[in-house]
Amino acid sequence: MYRWSMNAIGREHLQYNQTELPQPGPGQVRVKVGAVSLNFRDKLMIDNGMGLPLQFPFIPASDMAGAVDALGPGVSRFAVGARVISTFAPGWIDGKPGGTGRDPLYHSLGGREQGVLAEYVVLDENWLAAAPASLNDAEASTLPCAGLTAWFALVELGRLQQGESVLVQGTGGVALLGLQIAHALGAKVLVTSGDADKLQRALALGATHGIHRKQIDWATAALELTEDRGIDHILDTVGGGNLAQSLRAVAVAGRISLIGVLDGFEVSGPSGPFLLKQVTVQGITVGHRRALEDLVRFVDAHQIKPVIDQQYRFADLPKALAHLDRGAFGKIVLTP
Repeated sequence: MYRWSMNAIGREHLQYNQTELPQPGPGQVRVKVGAVSLNFRDKLMIDNGMGLPLQFPFIPASDMAGAVDALGPGVSRFAVGARVISTFAPGWIDGKPGGTGRDPLYHSLGGREQGVLAEYVVLDENWLAAAPASLNDAEASTLPCAGLTAWFALVELGRLQQGESVLVQGTGGVALLGLQIAHALGAKVLVTSGDADKLQRALALGATHGIHRKQIDWATAALELTEDRGIDHILDTVGGGNLAQSLRAVAVAGRISLIGVLDGFEVSGPSGPFLLKQVTVQGITVGHRRALEDLVRFVDAHQIKPVIDQQYRFADLPKALAHLDRGAFGKIVLTP
């Protein structure tokens, strides 16, 4: 089979080579990969390793969809032929994440564990979930990280209700899947972007308002569009100093989900609105398998179709990463 791997940090060390077909051991299944979805986090892992102790040769990427083609001894959750998707955080089935206050656990595929950018992967059966019946492999591969991140923020932790307001920042994978989930739940969705064409496309997906952040202060616009009530749920995919803007725009007793690091890993904002509005600021590290299974059922029930900007072949990973650098409308997917 072919796979992507690297023996050192940096894109210049990526290699696309043939290797032996992996064999499943006890409790493991082998999956014939149908599609791999790229995340901004995958780009960071390739470019700088995010400070994690990687095992070389390292296989990048965390999100895939495919079909089980071989079983190891003792497997009971899946049969050969079953369509599956990966779980971002292997072993996190439900409840609180692992780790301690001193050492919070960041255990993920394409991180501390090997990734999925290969024609076949072997994974523990508990590290997989059933794929949505309504989606093809390319679409299903967008759910394990981007889809679950939006779902965990808005539904699992946020308990989003019909009629509430949601603001998503940008038009990447998390933002658009958040838009689609919120719209399906009957929420009013505002989208910020520096691209007028992308705002129009977001409105076509069900957004109530588009805010051109390069032409107007987006926090002020959000307050005006909600008649000064503010936003109930904000998906902050930027981080850094952008938190100050989110605190301005959020409603009293509203919720800000910190997801992205586009503006850096150090966040900052004034304490006044944070205290006076009694805001909940929650950090999101994707989510557990049970929530992913809930999302799969929701996607099937509401016929949500994730937005794929472009598909590339596995061999064209460098082109896909360059596209990710430029910014995508939705997701970038690789197929064998």
